[in-house]
Amino acid sequence: MGNIDARVRRLVGKAIWEYRLLQEGDRVLVGVSGGKDSLTMLKVLAERRKVIPIEYELIAVTVDLGFDGFSVDPIREFASSLGCPFVVKRTDIGPRSHKDPSETPCFQCSRMRRKVLFETATELGCNKVALGHTKDDILVTFFMNVFFSGEISTMLPRQELFGGKITLIRPLALVDEEKVEEFSKHHGLPVIKDPCPTKGKTKRAEVKEWLNAFFRGRKELKGNAFHALSNVNLKYLLASYKDDEGRYSGLGPS
Repeated sequence: MGNIDARVRRLVGKAIWEYRLLQEGDRVLVGVSGGKDSLTMLKVLAERRKVIPIEYELIAVTVDLGFDGFSVDPIREFASSLGCPFVVKRTDIGPRSHKDPSETPCFQCSRMRRKVLFETATELGCNKVALGHTKDDILVTFFMNVFFSGEISTMLPRQELFGGKITLIRPLALVDEEKVEEFSKHHGLPVIKDPCPTKGKTKRAEVKEWLNAFFRGRKELKGNAFHALSNVNLKYLLASYKDDEGRYSGLGPS
């Protein structure tokens, strides 16, 4: 089990280095939902401060979505054990996002939760917001955008927002979800069950299940798919061209 600990920490370190996620003096809001991903991220980022030559601050922030039965106490205690300040934002985002049938609850919930996190980052003077999306989340998002939005795009490990005032980072971008699961169990992280009634019933869950079935027993395919996201051959993607009068002319010149 010690091996999984080293592997997760190495992959987080690799992502931080390759994508320049952390710099000296950063003040980072770490979004902690209570799930295995965000708890793993907080633990690794907090403990890295003891062994790397740069200094950065971490503030753990939980957005309480307002679902019945959700308690932030385990997260508060966990953050305290790591020496991280903890802030909770109480909202009614969860129930409110399920009231409007014109939009999917997940889309509304995600949008409103991000808004709270960015506003909180500004209040706390944080220049970065860290989210616990994994390698699997990045792949699922890619295929969701292809299937449901008709575009080629996905989450970025690092993304500057609001004119560079806040940078969104994803330190688990190179870590497989199954490795996070092992890490979480190995350390006995205080994972809180997701109280959302929509969990497991979304398009994202459907795509994730499909990908897991496809990749099962063939890990090299998952690695190839992820590598493809940064190995794009634009010469062999379809494109439309406009003529001098602004009319589309099929696939353009050969």
